[in-house]
Amino acid sequence: MATDKDNYRFPPQSQPQQPGIEHIMNPLPEQLNPNYKPSNKLNGKVALVTGGDSGIGRSVCYHFALEGATVAFTYVAGIEDQDKEDTLETILKLKTKEAKDPIAIAVDVGFEENCKKVVDQVVGAYGTIDILVNNAAEQHIRNSLEDITEIRLERIFRTNIFAHFYMSKYAVKYMKEGSSIINTASLAAYQGNGELLDYCSTKAAIVGFTRGLSQLLIEKKIRVNAVAPGPIWTPLQVASRPAEEIVPLGSETKMGRAGQPWEVAPSYVFLASEGSSSYFTGQVLHPNGGEIVNT
Repeated sequence: MATDKDNYRFPPQSQPQQPGIEHIMNPLPEQLNPNYKPSNKLNGKVALVTGGDSGIGRSVCYHFALEGATVAFTYVAGIEDQDKEDTLETILKLKTKEAKDPIAIAVDVGFEENCKKVVDQVVGAYGTIDILVNNAAEQHIRNSLEDITEIRLERIFRTNIFAHFYMSKYAVKYMKEGSSIINTASLAAYQGNGELLDYCSTKAAIVGFTRGLSQLLIEKKIRVNAVAPGPIWTPLQVASRPAEEIVPLGSETKMGRAGQPWEVAPSYVFLASEGSSSYFTGQVLHPNGGEIVNT
């Protein structure tokens, strides 16, 4: 007899490279909740989302556009070209009349000079940045400490946390009072995962970065918060796990299933909107399927 959890099992699949590709996933991630009701929470704002071409980042871009923001996002050229085009096309359909057309910027966010160029391009196009979402990330299964070489360790830290420093460093120069920085952490930062030791370490660093930066910028009245999702159906999963591990993805959560990107994106809308979260800074939201974290 089929159980309720069986309804949330995924077909076995994997992808040979990172970043993963969304448009070949089966089933496709669900990016928009048809019952979502926008209310101009971000009208007139300019948002920059790293890793916005797919997964959680794509859903964040969509929801920001629905809420009136002008959206720019980064992606990795070559691998993510089709996902980038699909995201741009949908944002153009979702955006309000007042918002400017979106732009997509090909970049490796792990290097300071690249992050400066991204910020300069966004400011050159739109004049400002009101919302920065540091979201781009990679993860890799490591079965032992010996698998974590110096090169691999530096690479994942560059993508997952160095980029947060660099993007924030240059974006803050153009951010006004009431602006918002939102970082993507992970449930793994709190629960740990032996197969994702280096990934867990970067995500824990993001939590500390969020708390420290929130204090550094509080006098500027720029809020800094984070979102720590649990297992979400995104390209990151199929590009980093063996095919057999994809089938039960999320079954260990209290809800017994993986989340969809649209179940996470509204957390970013809330934190980006000064009208909704003006008394939030240094905090982490936890859309994780019911897992309890003591923070």
